[in-house]
Amino acid sequence: MLHLFRTSLGVMALAAAAFGSGAQAANGPFLPHQALYDLSLVKSRSNSVNSARGRILYNFTGSSCEGYTSEFRQVSELDSGEGKVTLSDLRSNSWEDAAGKSYRFKIETRMNEADAGRVDGSAERDGDHINVKLKLPAPKSFTLDGKIVFPTEQIQRIIAAAKEGKSLLELSVYDGSDDGQKVYNTLTVIGQPIPADRTALPDPSTTDEHMRSLKRWPVTVSYFDRDVQQKEGEQTPVYAMSFELYENGVSRQLVLDYNDFVISGAMGKFDVKDSKPCN
Repeated sequence: MLHLFRTSLGVMALAAAAFGSGAQAANGPFLPHQALYDLSLVKSRSNSVNSARGRILYNFTGSSCEGYTSEFRQVSELDSGEGKVTLSDLRSNSWEDAAGKSYRFKIETRMNEADAGRVDGSAERDGDHINVKLKLPAPKSFTLDGKIVFPTEQIQRIIAAAKEGKSLLELSVYDGSDDGQKVYNTLTVIGQPIPADRTALPDPSTTDEHMRSLKRWPVTVSYFDRDVQQKEGEQTPVYAMSFELYENGVSRQLVLDYNDFVISGAMGKFDVKDSKPCN
């Protein structure tokens, strides 16, 4: 269970970018805003979870000239039955420049009453590789393949692929989650565009004036552990996330699939913030 919550930071890093970012490829600026999401259990395939609840609070600010800052908190409670309740509190702060060259992150994971686990580091793209420097959980420096992308660039590429009519996109992603050394291989499946006038289950995004005229795409991103060698047959993803992605980058109807159980995230609040144009 602890592993699932730690790796969920990888999912939520993408969710944070998806909820808050409008890509350059989408022909529009990023949308600074605050969003609140209510989490609930959709199903438990192995009966390992009886109930789940929680919330995500997300703040997104910045611009293409100063970079983008994401502040994210997820509080979740899982009831496994017989009085076994796991409470997790995940906090993440990150900054990424618009060109996807620099990325800074601080992540804190707390489970029940245990001491918090912390990750603090930065990554800089340098030619055909990425230099990563960690302060926590222990000082360490290492390099990654330059083809790896950071979370906001991942969303940029998904939107660009959707606009080009592509249905599949493979990317390797680094977000600083887990112990700060994890890289995930991802497979994104993009469905047919949903017109702006298509009736949807209402939430604060569907009624906001910034969103009413925008089309969106159903998207599913599956995360695979890059360190696990693929054996015969297809590799099972560690988790997958589905959502509807607007052309300005905002997402709705989040579904997190952890294989054993599935959690949904319904948007409960959506407030657009004022933004300053680049000089």
